[in-house]
Amino acid sequence: MAIRNKASRTVLFITCLMYLIFYVDRVNISTAAPLMQKDLGLTATQLGLAFSAFAYPYAFFQIAGGWLGDRLGPRVTLALCGVLVGLSTIWTGFVGGLAALFMSRLALGIGEGPAFPTATRALANWMRPDQRAFAQGITHAFSRAGNALTPPLIAVIVVSFSWRDSFIFLGVVALIWSAVWFLYFRDDPRTHSQITPDELTGLPPATVVATRKKVPWGPLIRRIMPVTLTDFCYGWILWLYLNWLPSFFLHEFNLNIKKSALFAAGVFFAGVIGDTVGGLVSDRILRKTGNVNKARTSVVVAGFLGSFCFMLPIMFIHDLTVVAICLSLAFFFAELIVAPIWAMPMDIAPEYSGSASGFMNFGFGMAGIISPVVFGYAIDVTGRWDVPFIGSLAFLLIGALLALNCKPGERFVDTSAAPAGAAPRAI
Repeated sequence: MAIRNKASRTVLFITCLMYLIFYVDRVNISTAAPLMQKDLGLTATQLGLAFSAFAYPYAFFQIAGGWLGDRLGPRVTLALCGVLVGLSTIWTGFVGGLAALFMSRLALGIGEGPAFPTATRALANWMRPDQRAFAQGITHAFSRAGNALTPPLIAVIVVSFSWRDSFIFLGVVALIWSAVWFLYFRDDPRTHSQITPDELTGLPPATVVATRKKVPWGPLIRRIMPVTLTDFCYGWILWLYLNWLPSFFLHEFNLNIKKSALFAAGVFFAGVIGDTVGGLVSDRILRKTGNVNKARTSVVVAGFLGSFCFMLPIMFIHDLTVVAICLSLAFFFAELIVAPIWAMPMDIAPEYSGSASGFMNFGFGMAGIISPVVFGYAIDVTGRWDVPFIGSLAFLLIGALLALNCKPGERFVDTSAAPAGAAPRAI
């Protein structure tokens, strides 16, 4: 369902810009990597270590950042995130070796870690339940647009100026976004000067929006754990694309940086469509059936299985055009997962959606810690750039099985605070 009212639409658009900018700042290193690797004298394993540096704080600040977003509110938290992302990206443009590169990527991970869980809390405040998957789908579509735009954008800047200038320019853009967000957004939509009564219909009550209750971490973690494990499997696949796709086309098919960037952009554009379609289909199923489990889980399972089917031919085919098409279709199906899986924390625990989505995306961050080093080592040992893709097929099947245990239709209830005999209720 489209968001038609002015204030809600503007908030959603500014949030979409955050996803785009933050993802560009996250993955710009993958396009600049061949030149950085040569300039800084790094091996593929060292480059993989630099890639993974982002994911260490990103994973752990998912939880802390989600909690911070619940406590301080999305307005302040995301403004601070934007400042740190901008400064750390600019810093990357001045690094002189592996240590400085590792530290700048750590700082970027600290800045981006709280961002998406906190944005989920913001969307939970501003969007009705039947708009949530669409909102998650369109915001993540902008992140994939960032993935698609980054390779040709960075290639143009690198060729025209230098890889260092590309980081400085993009860091300034993040700082500008931070100021815009802080000036326009309000944690409670009821306090926004441009809000209309129609926009407030169906939104969470003000007491839920303003909650500062203590987070019941133990019960909440146990309830969200199946979603976290599913997100780990999705994250394993996404980090593969984000970190290694441009280098895969460059080395496996001997393309130059411009051509490899264009092929990578084509694959990432398929993800833009997948994110949007996943959100629209999930919300459509919810409106037609009223069944949250069916609306979220069926789309996630279809995404994992479809991605498996289209990644499988890479094991047997080495034609550039066929491989690019297969990877694009595999990425399209993988991105169907995003909107429904990010809607799950809002469905399961709306009053703790920042903390819940933070713990869910902790699984994604852990995949980002492990996979780049594994992939870099595998490439150094085998000399083959297709090995990471082939070795990742199993996670697609495991993710489909784990998704069946997420049960987003069962609302989380803090049993320590609930009356005796209270039980989770379906929604």
